[in-house]
Amino acid sequence: MTLTFEDFPPGRFGTFGPRHVTRDEILAFAAEFDPQPMHLDEEAASKSMLRGLSGSGWHLCSLMMRMMADGFITRAASLGSPGVDEVRWLSPLRPGDDLMLDVDVLEARPSKSRPELGIVKFKCTVRNAKGEPLGEMTSPILIKRREGAV
Repeated sequence: MTLTFEDFPPGRFGTFGPRHVTRDEILAFAAEFDPQPMHLDEEAASKSMLRGLSGSGWHLCSLMMRMMADGFITRAASLGSPGVDEVRWLSPLRPGDDLMLDVDVLEARPSKSRPELGIVKFKCTVRNAKGEPLGEMTSPILIKRREGAV
């Protein structure tokens, strides 16, 4: 079943996961995309403000996107996104973390200029197994409206 604009009323949409994060994938992502000492070297990381090896915030964003895709975007009549309104990194991503993603619909409105689609603003919060929030992202996604809804 394809999810359309009408399937995203404001409120809690769902929780997705878990997604286990390994030390090796933290190191591999950092080596490729964010080669800072706190993401690559245990000793340097222990002396940083993060007090231990941590995944890049950009890695966390990538994991959130993957969890969104696996959870609902690939089933939705998504037309893409005009961007991200806000990203916040709240706590470090650690090797061994098991992530869950809470997805809330903050707003859903039909497009004024393109009535065949709607704009759904999502807030996604990723948390570890202890329930601690690690990051948040707020982003609008353009989604087709149901046939005959216009």
